[in-house]
Amino acid sequence: MKHFPRTDRSILSNWWWAIDRLTLFALGVLIVCGIVLVSSASPPAAERSGLPPFYYVHKQLIFLLPTLGLMFAVSLMKEKTLWRMSLLAMPATILMMATAIFFGPKVNGAARWISFHGMNLQPSEFAKPFFAIISAWLIAKARQKPGFPGYQLSLALFLIIISLMLMEPDLGMSFVLACMWGAQMFLSGLPMMVIAGLVVLGVIGLFLAYLFSPHVTSRIDRFLDPAAGNNYQVRKSLEAFRHGGFWGTGPDHGIIKLTLPDAHEDFIFAVAAEEFGMVTAIFLIAVYAFIIIRSVSRIYRNEDMFVVLATTALLVQFGLQSLVHMGSSLQLLPAKGMTLPLISYGGSSLLSFGIAIGALLALTRKRKTGLLHDDV
Repeated sequence: MKHFPRTDRSILSNWWWAIDRLTLFALGVLIVCGIVLVSSASPPAAERSGLPPFYYVHKQLIFLLPTLGLMFAVSLMKEKTLWRMSLLAMPATILMMATAIFFGPKVNGAARWISFHGMNLQPSEFAKPFFAIISAWLIAKARQKPGFPGYQLSLALFLIIISLMLMEPDLGMSFVLACMWGAQMFLSGLPMMVIAGLVVLGVIGLFLAYLFSPHVTSRIDRFLDPAAGNNYQVRKSLEAFRHGGFWGTGPDHGIIKLTLPDAHEDFIFAVAAEEFGMVTAIFLIAVYAFIIIRSVSRIYRNEDMFVVLATTALLVQFGLQSLVHMGSSLQLLPAKGMTLPLISYGGSSLLSFGIAIGALLALTRKRKTGLLHDDV
C-alpha cells in the first residue's frame, strides 16, 4: 500500500503491515452484509412496535461506529495490554451481570439486561472475550511457572460467570462459554481423563437443566418433536429458505420477514436466504469459515501458549455462535436466541464482537515477542 511504505515506522504503518489484511477484508464483508440485511429485515419489526421504519437501522449504525473504534483500538494492543484490559474490565462486567439479574428488566422471563440512558445493555456478551483472554493468561502462566494456581483460578472464574449466566437464565450463552473454556483446557494438555470427566459433568448439567428448567425442557422438546409446542418462528424460518430457493426473491422482496418477529435478530440468516438465496447463505458460511481457518493458520506454529489459548477461545466463540444461529434457523439445533456475529441487530453483540475481533486481530498480528516473554 503506497500510503504506508515499509520504511514508515509510525503506529498506523506498523499496524497495517503486521495485521492480517485478508481477515480484515473478510470482516468488512460481514459488516457490509450486516448493514444490508438489517436494513431489509428490521423495518417490519419497527412498524409492529410503532417505531419509524428505519429505527433499528439507525441504532445499528450508531453502535457500529464505536464497534469499529473498539476493533481498531484493541487490535493495536500488545498481549500484555490485552490481558490487563480484560483484568480491569472483568470485575465491572461481573458486577453488571449481577445487577441485571437482581435489578434489571425482565424480557420473556429472562433478566439479562441493564438500562443505560434509554438503551439496554447485555453484560454477559462482554464476559466472553474478557474471559477468553484472562483464562488463557492464567493457564499459560501455570504452564510456565509450576506451582502457580492458574488452572484453579481459571476454573473459579469460569464457575462464577457460568453461574450468573444460568441465573439469567441463558443456556445458549453458557454452552458457548463452556465450549470456549473446554477448548482451552484441551489445548493446554490437561489429561484426557480430566477432559472426559468435564464432558460428563457437562452432560449431567444439561440433563438436570432439562429436568428442572421449564424453559430448557420446552426448547429441547420442541426440537425433538416439532408438534410438542409453538415452533412458529422456526417454521417461518424454514419457509423463508424454501421461498428463497437458490437465487432468492431479490433485495427487499422477501415476505416471511413481515410475520417473523425476530427477523432482524435471531433469524436474520433466514432473511438472507429468502431475499438473496441459498447462494448467499453458502457465501456467508464460507466467509465465517475463512476467518476461522485463516486465523488458525496464523497461530499454527506459534509457541506462545497465551496467544494459542486466547485465539482458540475467541474463535470458538465466533464460530460456535455463528453455527448455533444458522443451525437454529434450519432446525438443525434447538431454537436459541443468538445473534449472527457482526450481522444481526444488537448493540451489545456488536460492541462485544468489536472487542473480541480486535483481540483476535491483535493476537494473530505478526510480532516477534508475546506476553510470556515480557515482564508482567
